[in-house]
Formats: sequence, C-alpha cells, structure tokens
Amino acid sequence: MILFPPAKLNLGLQITAKRSDGFHNLQTIFYQFPLRDVLEIIKDDTIPSGTCEFTASGLVIPKGENLCEKAYHLLNRVYRLSGVKIFLHKVIPMGAGLGGGSSDAAFTLKLLNKLFNLNISTSKLLEYALDLGSDCPLFINSDPVYAEGRGEVLKKIDLSLKGYHLLIVNSGIHVSTSEAFSKCKPKRQNSCEKIALTQVSSWKNNLHNDFEDSVFPKFPELKRLKNNLYELGAVYASMSGSGSTMFGLYNKPVDLDAFPKEYFVWQCKL
Repeated sequence: MILFPPAKLNLGLQITAKRSDGFHNLQTIFYQFPLRDVLEIIKDDTIPSGTCEFTASGLVIPKGENLCEKAYHLLNRVYRLSGVKIFLHKVIPMGAGLGGGSSDAAFTLKLLNKLFNLNISTSKLLEYALDLGSDCPLFINSDPVYAEGRGEVLKKIDLSLKGYHLLIVNSGIHVSTSEAFSKCKPKRQNSCEKIALTQVSSWKNNLHNDFEDSVFPKFPELKRLKNNLYELGAVYASMSGSGSTMFGLYNKPVDLDAFPKEYFVWQCKL
C-alpha cells in the first residue's frame, strides 16, 4: 500500500506567548501543497511481530529523525501489529520548515490504520499524531487550517490558492528551531486568520512570519532571497516555519535559472 505525504507552508506565523511548559503559543495558517514523499508499507510474515524494517532512498534522513518507525511503534503498543517493511523515498527537504517528517509520520499512522483495518477514528488519529510532534496532526486531513496553541489546535479555514504558481527555494542553510524560538519576542497581534482571508495582494504588507525577525539577522542570505523573490514578481513571499525554505506566490511561472544550481528549487501551479 502506497501513499504520498505532502509538504506544507506556513502562511504567516505569529509567536504570541511563552508557555509554562517551555513551548510557545503561536498562530499560523498551514497550507499543504503537492511536493510529496513516497511512502509504502507492506505486511511481511517473515518479520517478527512488533517489528518494522525501514528502508529509505532519496534525500538522507538524519539519524534519530525517522518518525515513520516511531509512528509504527506508537500504534504497535496499542494494537500489537504484525511485522512490516516500510519504504520511504524522501523528496521533501529535511529541517526546512516544510513539515516533511511530520507528514511522513501522520501518513504512516493513516496507512497502518488502513493496512490493518484498525478502524481508528480521525479524532484518535489526531491524538496519536500529536504524540509524534506538534505539526503531525495537520496532515491527518488535507484542508488548509488555522492553528493555535503549539500548532496542534486546528480549525479548517476557507482558503484557496488555486491558480497561483508556487515557487519553493531552499538554500541549504540549517536553522535551529530551538534557537529561532529562543530569540523571538512574543507579542499580541491581529489574527493571521483574518489577514489570510483578505486578498493575497495585501499579504505583502500585513501577513508576517515572526521567525524572520530572529532568523534574518543571523542569516542575511535568507533576507536577500526573500527580496529576490519579490524582484522576480512575487505577489507574496515569506519564510515557511522557522526556515530556511523561502517561497513565493506568482501569477505566472518563474525562470528557475535565476537561482544557484546547488539550491533546492521547485515550482508548481496550485
């Protein structure tokens, strides 16, 4: 059985408060788009029950960041699963603010649910996904959502970017999420939900990712890249999550030769 976990964008991201548990409260819009990994899970009676054999291709997954195996073992503790083989072809850059690992984890839960006929409800899948990470629940469903809390309090939002051309650019810069959070200054702001429901042409001046305030001073190349996206005609450009992927929304395709060959550059029509 094969599924194709997608990536996500953050359309605006506001850090509103530091929590007593050490996390931060935030507000953001999660929007999925069709840059996809490939995930296959196969039952295998030659593998001991409660065991999964994991194989990956494509982009290298850093040691300790394989959430597919964690998702399998999470369900196995409750449902006593038979042995499986998990194959993941990694396309979505890791640690790039695109939610690739979280998507793989959520889709592993969904695929195992189907493969073993576990009949786990959507609400319960959301609980399991949250155990794996704050971003994982958003991939249980495919709708654009407004998120609060740590990012796990989700509400469907009537937002469509259909017809826009999306350009994704990742320069390979590694941004520490914990460091990005530590340098953010929480503040109360107008809800990004209300801003996102206005015309996309107004987002440039109103819809902001607070992580840019802490990340750009350390990595000025990312600020220059955002400016380049606007110079190429973006209606809106921003950093996704804590970075370092930058994205732009356009009314027409962009010449990809405008970027260095070593960058990860990808575009599609939404």
